Amino acid sequence: MVARRHLAVITISCAVTVVLAWGVCGQSAAKAAPRGKVVSPGLLAPPTPVAPPVVVAPAITAGVQVVGNTPLTRFAVPPGAQRVVVAQGSFGAWLRNVPLRPPGTPVKLFDGTLKAPQDVHAAVLDFDTGTRDLQQCADAVMRLRAEYLWSLGQGQRACFRTAAGKTLQFAGGKYPVYRNWLNTVFNVANTASLRRQLEPVADALQVQPGDVYVVAATGGHLYGHAITVVDVAIEPGGQHWALLAQSYMPAQDIHILRNGQEPAKNNWFRVNADGSINTPEWGFVAKSLFRFGYAECGKGK
Repeated sequence: MVARRHLAVITISCAVTVVLAWGVCGQSAAKAAPRGKVVSPGLLAPPTPVAPPVVVAPAITAGVQVVGNTPLTRFAVPPGAQRVVVAQGSFGAWLRNVPLRPPGTPVKLFDGTLKAPQDVHAAVLDFDTGTRDLQQCADAVMRLRAEYLWSLGQGQRACFRTAAGKTLQFAGGKYPVYRNWLNTVFNVANTASLRRQLEPVADALQVQPGDVYVVAATGGHLYGHAITVVDVAIEPGGQHWALLAQSYMPAQDIHILRNGQEPAKNNWFRVNADGSINTPEWGFVAKSLFRFGYAECGKGK
């Protein structure tokens, strides 16, 4: 638990002492202890890379939001823009086709109550949140990556770094075991450990679906934040746009963010060349764009 949280003891009265644990997204409540034993064997040898064919997104009329059950079919690109090409079987191709709940679905917290506010999301991804306050912001990034690997039949490649600097890799088993293992990961990882695991993207205009905007708790902030780039589109003049997904605090449904500042852009967010980006609940500073490498736990940083 200490690896996951910064602990502080506050004496309210001579008879009452409260221990606070700040979460990765600022939740002032300790997450429940994981159940079962954590197995963290060494990294598996990656298969020989094969150059996959490229996949071009089917045309969707710009300026019209289509009712569909995936980001590809529900979110039209900004007027004049085109979706970037992604490789078949890539993380980006998978994200473009993740299942969405019906339009109008609210974002709920882990305990079933409604998130406040309800005006920052444009869609809700169809993944469970769990019944514990675990799947916050960095956890949602890891959850999407883990679900992608599972969809490939490569769950044993799933590996994440902990706040204490250790690596946890899935040792094998059926999906319920995998899902419970992820809860263990969520309890001991945070934005700082996720950022250390990822590779920085030097040129933010090379942003790809599957990239991550992430900042750790620095500069006096008690917590950081992380969001996943679900899709990318480019205008003829070179302006890049990103469709973004997040969880937040407390743990809540993973959702695609609403761009209320530029409603004509169909909930795509303006990508800045310096790696910063503004979202409804967080403004990411320059050099915040990162990417998963082939070695899931990074290079041992």
